[in-house]
Amino acid sequence: MRSAPSPQEAEGGPAVRADIALDVNGRRCRLTIDTRMSLLDVLRDSLGLTGAKAGCERGHCGCCTVLVDGRRVYGCLTLAVACGDAHVVTVEGLAGAELHPLQAAFVARDAFQCGFCTPGQLCSAIAMLDEAARGAPPAGGPVLTRAEIRERMSGNLCRCGAYQNIVAAIMDVAP
Repeated sequence: MRSAPSPQEAEGGPAVRADIALDVNGRRCRLTIDTRMSLLDVLRDSLGLTGAKAGCERGHCGCCTVLVDGRRVYGCLTLAVACGDAHVVTVEGLAGAELHPLQAAFVARDAFQCGFCTPGQLCSAIAMLDEAARGAPPAGGPVLTRAEIRERMSGNLCRCGAYQNIVAAIMDVAP
């Protein structure tokens, strides 16, 4: 009589592990991980950085958004092994001795209610401002409009509906 499969076998076979190195919020991290782990799972479960949230786990809501080499990515859809030697910034790494200017603008504009989406909104907005400064499409001109900010941030949902204040906070720090 055959025994029941192990959890790894039930999920598609034994786990394959790999050694990776990441620079996370300025700290070098060396890990041995299951190659199926998402960047979000590594950040939350292996490194204890719980700012990025697991919302839909399908790349629909954006609350898992983090920065990888300055670009915004959905942590839930990004395999951690694909990020070897990358520079990863989470919401925990945005502030130094003081809040990042965008974080301060979110506070001043009350750009959050429950706060669940806020880490992803902040990381996405920081990358979006950088994209706009580099002239990345959709470029509506040298000054970001409310409509363009909404379009560029459309991959990040706020279930509380704080969009007006999120856009206002972004406009406060936009060049």
